[in-house]
Order: sequence, then structure tokens, then C-alpha cells
Amino acid sequence: MNVVSVDLISIAIVCFALSGFPGLFIRKRSPWIGSVHALMVLAGAALGITGAIGCFFMEEPSLYIFPWPAAQNGLVGVDALSAFFLLPVFVVGALGSVYGLGYWSSREHARTARSLRFFWGLTLAGMTLLVISRHALSFLFGWEAMALSAFFLVSTEDEKPDCRKSGLIYLIATHVGTLALFAFFVLWRSVTGSFDLAPVASSAISVVAVNVLLFLGLFGFGLKAGAMPLHFWLPGAHANAPSHVSALLSGVMLKMGIYGIVRTLTLVPDLAPFWGWLILLAGAASGLLGVAFAIAQHDLKRLLAYHSVENIGIILLGLGMALLGRTYHQAEWVALGMAGCLLHVWNHSLFKSLLFFGAGSVLHGTGTRTIDRLGGIARKMPWTAGAFLIGAVAICGLPPLNGFISEFFIYLGFFKSAVSATSLASVALLGAPVLAMIGALAVSCFVKVYGAVFLGLPRTPFASSTHESPMSMLIPLGVLASLCAIIGFFPALTVPFLDRAIAVTQGAGAVMEGVASPGMGEASMPVSLIAIVPFASLGTAMGLAALVMSIPCVALIFHARLGDRKGVTWDCGYARPSARMQYTAGSFARSLVALFRWALKPRNRFPLLSGPFPNKSVLETHVDDPILDRQLIPDMIFLRNGMRWFYRFQQGQTQSYILYVGVALSILLATLIPFKRIFLALFTK
Repeated sequence: MNVVSVDLISIAIVCFALSGFPGLFIRKRSPWIGSVHALMVLAGAALGITGAIGCFFMEEPSLYIFPWPAAQNGLVGVDALSAFFLLPVFVVGALGSVYGLGYWSSREHARTARSLRFFWGLTLAGMTLLVISRHALSFLFGWEAMALSAFFLVSTEDEKPDCRKSGLIYLIATHVGTLALFAFFVLWRSVTGSFDLAPVASSAISVVAVNVLLFLGLFGFGLKAGAMPLHFWLPGAHANAPSHVSALLSGVMLKMGIYGIVRTLTLVPDLAPFWGWLILLAGAASGLLGVAFAIAQHDLKRLLAYHSVENIGIILLGLGMALLGRTYHQAEWVALGMAGCLLHVWNHSLFKSLLFFGAGSVLHGTGTRTIDRLGGIARKMPWTAGAFLIGAVAICGLPPLNGFISEFFIYLGFFKSAVSATSLASVALLGAPVLAMIGALAVSCFVKVYGAVFLGLPRTPFASSTHESPMSMLIPLGVLASLCAIIGFFPALTVPFLDRAIAVTQGAGAVMEGVASPGMGEASMPVSLIAIVPFASLGTAMGLAALVMSIPCVALIFHARLGDRKGVTWDCGYARPSARMQYTAGSFARSLVALFRWALKPRNRFPLLSGPFPNKSVLETHVDDPILDRQLIPDMIFLRNGMRWFYRFQQGQTQSYILYVGVALSILLATLIPFKRIFLALFTK
């Protein structure tokens, strides 16, 4: 058996894990800390990418059997599904390490630079290990390494109260999910007799056990994925972490939850339709509410964080459709749904990392991430503005970029269900309009963001004194923007990777061979996506879209060369427009926020104006998170207040604690003494 892929990826794990150690022995302000770290991460990523791509061309999965009796099928292994999820880890991890050279330099952040790079490498190593794990032990080890290292990354600026709060919430959330996974693996061991993560037959596991396993898996992995309503830790963690850490969390770490869900579905036999509908509805709710809460945000990074919730919803829409197709033996639904789901994992990793890198560049140049304090910075940050625009077009699912391709697969799956001869056309009636509404709202949101941040006039000195980012930050932006364009213009390049990965999701079946699989019942899979996706027409559409989009760009360049035309403005109370007359983020989104008022429940603080010449005042709007701010925190406060009655027992007096011990022993002895037996012996003959 070929183990080259496992060997290369194992070496990559070692490079990641050790990348932060040299910096511990170098003085804090030395630039060599970042350089050595970046070189080791780049080396590990190059080896890992080589091993992952090689896996797609193997006849069988690459496994490595450790000499450990508890693991019958090996601790680690790489198949096409694992390789598919590994590629974003390596790409974003490597680009993030380069980005950090300029964004989080050792000279400017001497206190935290070494620890950040140390835990950056450990996070990459943990994610890589869990993806290639084939045993519960190695999976949980990688999961905890990732979770704990990410906590230290989120808490990098621990001198800030918001950062400490976000880190604590993340830590609690991730360990609640870990407890669910512990229960999952314990139950898995009890019903299968092994901790090996291998598919089981229908006869080997009961329906009740399957349902309990799926519930635990969806809860534990869904909490990591950040799907609504399990997203409560996500906005704060992504907003308060360093921007390249936010890119790693959003672009890669969330996908570890998606990987766990998809891998779980490959392990169990045929499922009830309930689970497909549940995932589909969860995706619809997460997508719609995620983008609605994003529209209402004034913090650039917090806005991008809620868009992560939205895109996880899109991924779940594709997965839900694929699962329904698997249940009802609709092979095309499975292929298109899984293709959209998996490709959007790639796409979201690329354009969301691009957007967080762009937001970090804005923060690096201006010192603020508040949208209403920016404006007009495209003049001084043209490369950042251009890269951010590409990311904005991609995340909105507009042609000709990659976000459109994955959503097109999902749309095509919904349309296939609508014209099918089955009674399941309701799948399309639910999914297609929801996906369209998500896209429309995303366009509105990023029109707001790009216009308020990059266009117009500077609103504050923060925007006036900005500067372009260094080359170490611009190169990752350019690479990610190029990848978004390549997948958009040449979507057929992804077909071999998608076909092999989809085959793995069907258990022992194979898309490529077209044979029946346990996951599909009696159905057989199509030979390839090429057979059901019109890639030729899709490529033509991408070219036309690129041509249409280039026209305004050329017009703007031509207009700029002609120079500005100056004239007298309409003089009704002012002689020249100012930045105060521009749309703000809140005013632009006011109508959309009102549309979703039932969910957003915005809080407005109106200024108090008095006298003929009132002082300067500010109108503030704020939208609380529906789970964290409105439910969990009030419940915790109520619980804390209710427990204060017990504080009186914590007196700190030795006599009191001796009394408590005596009472406890008395109660314990009373439960152990067989009073009933003694009574019967005394009063009965």
C-alpha cells in the first residue's frame, strides 16, 4: 500500500508543530522570529500539498498502521475526502504565516509575537492530525490540540477586556462540543466494538444508536462549525482575534466542524429523511439569519464573522440536499449537493481569508475597524481595495468568481429536484428561494461595506492618515484573489477532486466507477460531474460576465485619466458636499434592518437635543446576538444571582466545614444501613 501521502503529511505536521520553537530562543524583537516560522510553515505546507494532491490519483486510500493493538485499521490515513479538507489548511496556513510578517511583526508586537506564532503552528498541526485520523484517540488528540491552541490565538491581546471575554466564551463552547464528541466516541465503541472510524453495515447497528450518534455528532461538530444557533462564540472570537488569526478560524477551523459532520455521515448506514430535512432547514436558518445580522453590524470584522455563519448555512444547504438524495436514491441530488457543499468549503476558505486579510490591512493602515470611521481609503490603499472587491464579489456568489460556481451546483441540484418525478419538489421550493435571498442580501451588505469603507470621502482622521500595507501582506492578498478567479473561470479543473471526494462520502461506493454503495442503497452514482453539469456553457457565461464587469472598470480608468471636472455645486445651504453628508453603514442598511426587525431587535439610542443651539450628539444603534446576548448571558446572570443564597455556607470557618462533613456522613450512613431488613427482623417472626 502506498504510504507516501501519509509520510509527507506527517512531516508537514512535524514542521507545523515545531515552527514556533526556534522563536522561543531568539530575542523578542528580532525579525528572525517571523522569518524562521514562516519558512518552516511554508515547507510543511509544500510537503502537505504534494501529499494531498497525490492522494487524488491513488487507486486506494493511503493508510499507515502504527504498531498499536488498539487500532486495527491504523491511527491515521488519507483518502480523497481528507485531502480535500487538508488543502485549505495548507494554503491558508502558509499564506497567513507570510501575512503575519508585516501585520504582526516582532518589532511592533514584541510581547505576543512569539506566542502567536508558536500556537499558530500547533493549530495547523492539530487540524492536520484530526483530518487524517482514523481512530478516536488520534482524532480527539488533534481536536484538542487545535481547540486549545486556537484559544491562545484568540486571546493574543489579552490585555483587552473584550478579547478576554471572547476567549473565555470560545473556550467554554469548544469544550462543551468536546464533551459531546466524547459521548459520541463512547457510544461508537459500545455499538461497534472498536474506536476505529470505519463504515458499519446496517445489520451491525440499530436505528436508535444511529440517531443518537447523529445527534451527538451534529451538536459537537455543529458547535465548531458555527451554524446557527450554535454560533454564539463565533462573532466575538473572530472580531477580537488578530486578522490573520480570524482568517484561519473562519476560513479553515470552521471547516473542521463540517468535515466532522461529513465524515460522520460516511460512517453510518441509510438514514431517515428527518436528518436530511433537519440539515437543510438548519442551513436555511443559518444562511438567512447570518447575513441579516451581518447587515446590521458596524464593526468590519464582526460583519465578516456573521458572514461565516451565512456561508456555513450555504454549505449545509448543499449537504442537506445530498443527504435527501442519498435517502431517496436520487444520485444526481447527491452528486450536485455534495459538489456544492465541498466546493464551497474551498471557496469560502479562499474568499473569506481574502476578506479578513483585507480587513486586517485596513486596520493596519487606519488603526480602526469601525466602518463609520472610514471612507475614501481606496485612493491610498488601491491594492487592498482591489483585492477586497474581488473577495466581496466572490462571497456574494456573483460571476465570474468562484463563489458563483459552488452556489450554481446547489442551484442546479434544487432545479433537478423540482423537475423530478418524485413528490420531493418541496426541496427546491424551500432551498432555491432561500439561497437566492441569501445572495441578494449579501450583495446589499457588501455594497454597504465597500462604499462606506473604500469610496467617498474620509469621515475621520483615521481614514485620512491611512497608508498601503507592506508587500508581505499584499502578496497573500494577490494569491488568494488569483485562486478565486482561477476556480471561477476554470471550474472544470475542480471536477477530478470533487468526483473522488464525493465517492468517499458514499461509504464504500464510488462515484467514479458508478457502482452501488451502502450509502446509496440500490442506486448507483453518476460517472462524473461532467455528465450532469454544462461546463462549456458555464465557461461561456463566466467569460461574458467578466466582459460586462470590465466595462465600468475601463470607464473609471478612462475618466480618471481625463481628470476631475470642477464646477459650482447647487448651493442650498452649502457650497461643497462633505463627508458628513454621506451614507453611513447604519443609514444604508436601515430598511433591511427594519425588514428583519423581528429577529434583529435593534436597540437605538437617540440623541437628546435641547436649546436653540444644541451640543454635538450621536445616534447609536446596536444589535445583540440572539443566543449569546439575549439568552446565554442573561441565563448565566440569573443562575449566578440564584446561587448567591449558597454563599452563606462558604464562611471560611473550620467548625462549619466539620459540621458539613458530619451531616454528609450521617446522610451517607443512613442510606447504607438496611433499616427495612432490621425492622422486619425485629417485628416479624
